[in-house]
Amino acid sequence: MADAGDAKIVGVHEHPETSGSRALSFKEPEEAGQELQDDVDIARIERVYKKIDRRIIPAFWILYFLCSAIRSNVGLAQTMNESAGHDLEQVLHLTSKQTSTALALFYVAYVVFDFPSNLVMTRLSPRVWMSRIVLAVGIIGACFAAVKAAWSLLLLRFLLGVVIAGMWPGMAYYLTLFYPPSRTGKRIGQYFTAAQVSAAVVGLVSAGFQKMDGLGGLVGFQWMFLIYGLCAIVLGFILLWWLPDRPLPPGEPRVRSGLLKWLPATPPVLTGEDAEVHYRDLTRVYHPRRWTIKDLAMVLIDWRLWPL
Repeated sequence: MADAGDAKIVGVHEHPETSGSRALSFKEPEEAGQELQDDVDIARIERVYKKIDRRIIPAFWILYFLCSAIRSNVGLAQTMNESAGHDLEQVLHLTSKQTSTALALFYVAYVVFDFPSNLVMTRLSPRVWMSRIVLAVGIIGACFAAVKAAWSLLLLRFLLGVVIAGMWPGMAYYLTLFYPPSRTGKRIGQYFTAAQVSAAVVGLVSAGFQKMDGLGGLVGFQWMFLIYGLCAIVLGFILLWWLPDRPLPPGEPRVRSGLLKWLPATPPVLTGEDAEVHYRDLTRVYHPRRWTIKDLAMVLIDWRLWPL
């Protein structure tokens, strides 16, 4: 029969509350070790995702900033150096209807080509496709500096909508390759601020481009189109090397076929144990499988997507 002291110890072990101001609890060594291991794993996972953040989020922020600026430059060009007769409408002899049509053509192309652009991205290398978008936007944006008539403005605005289509959902899809759903929202919010900053900054920067009016035989808005376009082209080539490829199971070799063999290989964002920790965390929530026509049909008939 256990004495009173033994009974007290057993009671404390089974019921954490004891009389007095202090509460005591006893845990088995295995339980304490497991909790410590869980804390270590959580800290390790957080460090892994911070490494991925440093590789992707700043690049996406700059990407989104430049593409947003190039998309909105036509609106600024309508008023730049207006008093000198060097604004977009006076230089190209545009009517208000032609200007409105040019602005609308961008959105027509954007809506039509958004869906096929993202389908292609799921089949090809996402980092190459994102780089392609930025390169194409930069080339088209720089070509705006050479417009001489209304038809060329209409054509370039339509082409800009074609090449930039799929950028926003493509960026979100790219994040899902590296982050579980619980972590993507915060990252999207981080680079989404680039659009707001761009809207505030490009108007101020345009004042500097107005000072360049007449320099080298170009008017102010032509310098604006040219410089923003060249910056996007340079960024597109940098992203081709900087953005990581989609993660593979640790130890699985990456097969480079077709045109990918001629493109620069991107350094892996994670190696060794970090790559294993990241892959285990992703497979905990993702169960990848190839999409089918049935999956596509289910997406198209989802009424919640149509208002978007």
